[in-house]
Amino acid sequence: MSFESPLRLLLLLGVAGVVVAYLVMQRRRSRYAVRFTNLRLLDRVAPDRPGWRRHAPAAFFLAMLALLVVGFARPSAEVEVPRERATVMLAVDVSTSMLADDVDPDRLTAAKAAAGKFAGRLPKEFNVGLVAFAGSAAVFVPPSTDRSALRNGINRLAEGSTGVQGTAIGEAIATSLEAIRGLDTAAANDTPPARIILLSDGANTSGRDPIDAAADAVGAEVPVHAISFGTLTGSVARGGRAIQVPVDGHTLRAVAEQTKGGYHEATSSDELKEVYEDIGTSVGYRTERQDISARFIGLGLLLAMGAAFGSLRWFSRLP
Repeated sequence: MSFESPLRLLLLLGVAGVVVAYLVMQRRRSRYAVRFTNLRLLDRVAPDRPGWRRHAPAAFFLAMLALLVVGFARPSAEVEVPRERATVMLAVDVSTSMLADDVDPDRLTAAKAAAGKFAGRLPKEFNVGLVAFAGSAAVFVPPSTDRSALRNGINRLAEGSTGVQGTAIGEAIATSLEAIRGLDTAAANDTPPARIILLSDGANTSGRDPIDAAADAVGAEVPVHAISFGTLTGSVARGGRAIQVPVDGHTLRAVAEQTKGGYHEATSSDELKEVYEDIGTSVGYRTERQDISARFIGLGLLLAMGAAFGSLRWFSRLP
């Protein structure tokens, strides 16, 4: 935190002076009470001593003065604020290997649950879209602020949703970029601040080269956060036998590094949730310095009301 007018903080010396004066007055009052030796008469005159309550309004009042001085000095701090037109595209692998049950209950079901929770935590101003990919890629939900449509789209994700077998990571990136550029009339020439979050368990097996698609993302200044999901022991049952589908994150790592996004590995539902939470702290925000004097002034006003209420309640007068 810094101050636009730091010299105004010198007024805190005045507040400190008031504190010293109050303490001196209280000491003098206690000395006078000691001189009043007829304790039996004192109990009859003032049987109910307020104790700590007589200091509470003064403490609130002095704290209020200090907070108002700090607010007067115009404090400012770095604050994270949502970017205008911020857009997040979730690209989820729906290939056959995502049915592997090395993640409870299976990779795809866990991925859908984590994606839903991630989207629900994003600010309502964010545009969020959904792409499903296997051997090809398709936009399930265009980017918008409609969270109901997004939840419905996530629920509709299923193995083979795109109708083509394989894993087309490059197509997923390209399709996500097209959806971002179609956000509004200005997006084609002025790409909104965006992120692509791509979840898969394997290497690219069809469609365009992921490195070429990543180069397009770099040109559009859209980082790709890649999540490699699954374990080396994953398998799916086909034709009465188990087919090994170990996770392979080499392509995902290369894409993330090329686009200056993040690369993450998750081997369980809990780890995947943690990855999404980590990504959520960096998606769609910008840091800017803002005046936060209202915080101190507001708290000071609350303390002023507390001082007034306490004084009226206990002493029937304002401080």
